[in-house]
Amino acid sequence: MPIEQDTRQRLDAFAASASEGPFGTPTRFQLVAATEQDSQDLRGLGTYGFIKGATGFLVGAMGEGTRNLEDYGYLLECIVLYATDLGLGTCWLGGSFTKSRFAETIGVTAAESVPAVAAVGYAAKRPRRLDAMMRQGVGSDHRRPWEQLFFAERFGRPLSRQGAGAYAAVLDMVRLGPSASNRQPWRIVQEGNDWHLYLQRSRGYGGGMLSRFIQMADLQRIDMGIAMSHFELTANELGLAGRWQLREPNLELPDDLTEYVVTWQAGGG
Repeated sequence: MPIEQDTRQRLDAFAASASEGPFGTPTRFQLVAATEQDSQDLRGLGTYGFIKGATGFLVGAMGEGTRNLEDYGYLLECIVLYATDLGLGTCWLGGSFTKSRFAETIGVTAAESVPAVAAVGYAAKRPRRLDAMMRQGVGSDHRRPWEQLFFAERFGRPLSRQGAGAYAAVLDMVRLGPSASNRQPWRIVQEGNDWHLYLQRSRGYGGGMLSRFIQMADLQRIDMGIAMSHFELTANELGLAGRWQLREPNLELPDDLTEYVVTWQAGGG
């Protein structure tokens, strides 16, 4: 079923306005129509064969930068959530699309790359049994427990919901965010008014030599951008002022797979 013209125009306009994430990476997005050739670009992805009836794709091109993948994940998830508000269904597709039809459509330059796209269309009224099986298989109906994700003052000391105060709902929305293979790599440590976001990598997953060799994007960094968007959008909705800052604290890390990403300073001071 084609997307109505008014809805398509609103989504495309919103996508076009998403040009700079929290870290300032130059990024641009566009809604492009689906074609028969798209199946070739999706072949080999874990989601290939499960995307049926997509009438469009949200495609972005990002420039170079230290936190460019985080910016990309943040911005594309903001667009995905807007599409959801418009009554559309979406599905993240991560990989490497820099040499794909998607990249050609939006005129990607040599200084840009396309690490992920999102399929857009109307969700089936009655989910297929295969869809339900896939959701169960990848664990998308399940999330890590609160005490494994959020900590007070240091790693290893779980943050209680009472201790999180007004930010409990913010953390709930981060916990429910989508992530590649449902790995949920985000960890958050509260330290006073600061909320430090860390990436705890899944061993052998993304960011390694194999990923670089096959030019696969570091999807867990994109996941951190998704977590940032859920954190900030929920905080804004609840009237909780704050801003992102790079100010790595002197905290002992639990292992060599954990790395600092960014801090939300509550109150915006």
